[in-house]
Amino acid sequence: MPGRQELPSTLERSAEEAQRTWIKAHDSAVEQYGEGERAHRVAFGALKHTHEKVGDHWERKEGGRKAPSDPRSARPRQQGGRSGEGVDERASKEHLYDLAKRLGVEGRSRMSKAELLDAVRKENRSKTRSARSG
Repeated sequence: MPGRQELPSTLERSAEEAQRTWIKAHDSAVEQYGEGERAHRVAFGALKHTHEKVGDHWERKEGGRKAPSDPRSARPRQQGGRSGEGVDERASKEHLYDLAKRLGVEGRSRMSKAELLDAVRKENRSKTRSARSG
């Protein structure tokens, strides 16, 4: 099934550029591996190289940077790794603080970079859940 019809809800709420990146990677993966979970993982892996999840949608990374966001997107599939859930773990603490501020994270001024990463991930999940139910 073409990527446009498989587009996840978080990407439906994202910019056209993010949608195109995901669709192109998805359709290419479907040709190589067939339809299914693997095609979706490949598409999200490609998306995470240029975009990060902010609340219930995806945005271009800080400064237009292109690089894997987390250990899982930096490795081949067989090696596994932990997912950053779309949060760019290589972003500066200041950028993460700004994201936390936009998302309304309480206590952000006292948080370390690791705590900001966790707080942004948690708030992203919450905003996505709310967007899907509302």
